[in-house]
Amino acid sequence: METGNIALVLNAHLPFVRQPDYTRFLEERWLFESISETYLPLLRLFAKLEAERVPWRLTLALSPTLVSMLGDALLRDRYTDWLGEQLKLADRELERCAGDPVFHPLAQLYKDLYQQNYDDFTVLHAGNILSALDFYYKKGRLELMTSAATQAFLPIYRAFPESIACQIEAAVVSFRSVFGRSPSGFWTPHLGWYPGLEELLSAYGLQYSVVSTRGAMLGKPTPRQGSYAPVACPNGFTNYIRDVAATESVWSETEGYPADPAYRDFYRDIGFDLPLEYIGPYIEQGQIRTFTGFKYWAITGKGQDKIPYDPDLAAAKAVEHAENFLYNRARQAKKALPHMDRPPLMVAPYDAELFGHWWHEGIQWLEALFRKAQGTSELNFVTLAEYQRQYTENFESVPEFSSWGDGGYAGIWLEKSNDWLYRHSFKLLEYMMELADRFPDESGLRERVLNQAAREVLLSQAADWPFLLRSGKSGSFARKQIEDAVTNFSRIYEMLCANTVGTEWLTKLEKRNNLFPHINYRIFRRKR
Repeated sequence: METGNIALVLNAHLPFVRQPDYTRFLEERWLFESISETYLPLLRLFAKLEAERVPWRLTLALSPTLVSMLGDALLRDRYTDWLGEQLKLADRELERCAGDPVFHPLAQLYKDLYQQNYDDFTVLHAGNILSALDFYYKKGRLELMTSAATQAFLPIYRAFPESIACQIEAAVVSFRSVFGRSPSGFWTPHLGWYPGLEELLSAYGLQYSVVSTRGAMLGKPTPRQGSYAPVACPNGFTNYIRDVAATESVWSETEGYPADPAYRDFYRDIGFDLPLEYIGPYIEQGQIRTFTGFKYWAITGKGQDKIPYDPDLAAAKAVEHAENFLYNRARQAKKALPHMDRPPLMVAPYDAELFGHWWHEGIQWLEALFRKAQGTSELNFVTLAEYQRQYTENFESVPEFSSWGDGGYAGIWLEKSNDWLYRHSFKLLEYMMELADRFPDESGLRERVLNQAAREVLLSQAADWPFLLRSGKSGSFARKQIEDAVTNFSRIYEMLCANTVGTEWLTKLEKRNNLFPHINYRIFRRKR
């Protein structure tokens, strides 16, 4: 019998950054970088583990906005073009670093990475990453969860159950249309939870989610087995509890593994180091300095003085840190086991983009985890769905309002830099519910208009926008997304009130904001 179980849960999300009106768009790089450094390397890891018969289990929550962009033909073509530009830059870097025994091998490393990504994306996967993920999903190695349609921080909208229902329904329908089955798990964005959410989630056939340790421990009653076992709401909905020690060992910016001096420095990039006349063709508009993905320095320390990155040393550190992670989880499990009626479960949720993108060696760390665990009977990797099937009876408790943000509540998404947006978002909700009540059974062109209005409402609620406004990074982009959603909705509202529809404008808007093709505006009808 194993001492304990580990459930790795990766949350894969990006905001909707598709901008077809521009030939190139800076924020679309977020998607391209994540595909290159996280999603394709994860798929290569899965294939490698399968080929070598290394047992592995992983839970991956896919946000509907990310799913929409991964399946979009325009963004697929743009990603392929971007890879071509990265390969050109790699060739220039090989030429620039020729003869340098330290930096030339690093330039070759990036050349190989982008060439492998190009071959995998265009040939092996034929541009379809979702199909590749579905392959492992059907094999039972990978569990896929869905999340709120546009990653709205749900507790803020608790006074509008119609809105939360639309966030859930659009997500479930989107997941089903791509993967051919309904999801059983739901990732609440930023682990945002409030009592009563379980009723809406259960209404759509969803069975479980993940909550913060704070939210669970403040629940009523207090969980009998701490965070080492899930809790069940009175209606049967299950909440898995984030394990603080397992999460912080990776997630902490100061104490976590990714802060080790030997790892690659994410922020030191040639996009900021090299002269504009050299790097200009590979950054936006030839003058907006940004990350290129070519990074040659190790973290080293907090100062500006850095030592060159050593891939072999970093790879050895990833193995060492994987061993340390497993050792500490085994110690946790042994201490908890005498107080349990089952092997302790340690749920470790992270943002997927941490692995490979922010933490370059994160994929190697995952590989080492699964390989090292193979040789021990103490720890077992499970998906949340597997655990759900094995343990059907859990302690009854309802978690309290909480999140995994700083302070444990809603401060990040509701403070002086971003609180102004909610008066607009709430007003859109009121008008949308009015429209749904006034036009309960439309078809044809008017139904298209109402469905597009619903999309604009959802887009205005994305928690990414207040987060970016607060951080100051891409704040102008975030503000524009909110303003565009409000403007588009207002025009739709005015058209419906005047009983006129601008067909050409509507068609153009549908093509630009083309997510959630099966959305049903009627979900916004007021509950009676």
